[in-house]
Amino acid sequence: MSKQIRFNAFEMNCIAHQSPGLWRHPQDRSREYKDLEYWIDLAKILEKGIFDGVFLADVLGIYDVYQQSAEHALTGAVQVPVNDPLQVVPAMAAVTKHLGFGVTTSISFEHPYPFARRMSTLDHLSKGRVGWNIVTSYLASGSKNLGLSNQVSHDERYDIADEYLEVLYKLWEGSWENDAVVADKKTGVFADFKKVHPIKHKGKYFEVPGIHICEPSPQRTPVLYQAGASGRGQTFASQNAECIFIAAPSKVATKSIVQSIRHKLIENGRDPYSAKIYALLSIVTDETDEKAQHKFREYQSYASYDGALTLLSGWSGVDFSQYQSKDKVEYIQTDAIQSLLDSYVNADPNRIWTIEEIANWIGVGGNGPVLVGSAQTVADELQQWVEDTDIDGFNLAYILAHQSFQDVVDFIVPELQKRGVYPKQYSEGTLREKLFQNNAHLPDWHRGAAYRKTRPSLFRAAV
Repeated sequence: MSKQIRFNAFEMNCIAHQSPGLWRHPQDRSREYKDLEYWIDLAKILEKGIFDGVFLADVLGIYDVYQQSAEHALTGAVQVPVNDPLQVVPAMAAVTKHLGFGVTTSISFEHPYPFARRMSTLDHLSKGRVGWNIVTSYLASGSKNLGLSNQVSHDERYDIADEYLEVLYKLWEGSWENDAVVADKKTGVFADFKKVHPIKHKGKYFEVPGIHICEPSPQRTPVLYQAGASGRGQTFASQNAECIFIAAPSKVATKSIVQSIRHKLIENGRDPYSAKIYALLSIVTDETDEKAQHKFREYQSYASYDGALTLLSGWSGVDFSQYQSKDKVEYIQTDAIQSLLDSYVNADPNRIWTIEEIANWIGVGGNGPVLVGSAQTVADELQQWVEDTDIDGFNLAYILAHQSFQDVVDFIVPELQKRGVYPKQYSEGTLREKLFQNNAHLPDWHRGAAYRKTRPSLFRAAV
């Protein structure tokens, strides 16, 4: 039996997102990102297509590594201006019943105590349809604007993230017992104060003595997403993540990353398939292969070469303006996204990339492959990708907003449904229940579940 295919939509509260320059296309709507109607329309399209959710990326900084300047980021609208991703979720939740919302926020730029409240609030308002993409941030410009003279090293950011998650688990899972909320109008007792516990956390990076100031939300802990593909990032993901996003330019590179992640899950005592892995990918489709190819060539004519290198330089921490277009890409150790260059240089021994080739690749669809063709052609390729790489689904990046997603819903989804490899309706429940056909809360084996216990030793200060 063929493996089921899942879709997420990859979006960002900005212009063009993964395809710099495509905002100039007459059919692109990403310039409307400031309007609620833009997000409402997107949510309706995705729910019609039975997407698992919309994954909202974010950066708190600007891409200023390329030419050591923010010029190309600003002139080309390369993920700037960019608005807060959390603010659009309630509007999308209000016009949908099932669509999930994975929001990106960085552990580097917000204290866990107020963040815990923000996520609990969203989980309440969406009736349990929220996930959190855990990132440690890679743009030095963001760190500087928050008073940090130097970017924290790559591995130390994950050390901070470990403790950040510990604080959140204590707040979300351990502070309020399941029956702490009484809400008895006759007695006037809303909460049994004996069942609401201060977490008394005191660690290397954080000190949080008090209680979580939100009552438990439908999922308590939001569904946990993570996108780190470096060795340290994979270890962190294997300890915490329920869904993992990866990006690589080829099947060979993708399969290598997936195998490594599955192995890390086993090392941490987990079922290798207890986390769903989504690969970044874009689709250009139409009624025929010829029409789809024509559409793709048109899209390529709008791509920005400098915009692509602005993204690549920001993602990798390497200023690619210092190289010639025909130079071969080599791996350079940085404190940015360490796995980015590795996916081009080391993961696929059959391909040697030049700077120009990567720029042209990233210019339409970002760091993932682009499948071009009719519904039948693309469906064949999607099934082959799933079989060859062992991924669970795709994080679909748009090329034109919202036309790319509309095309997927109109052409690709019906073809996959006809083949029996894509759902025809949503299951009921929270986002976690829909994804895993299990409980609304973290499974008992999860690291965070240990903090549900309410014996006194749980709340002693961390050492």
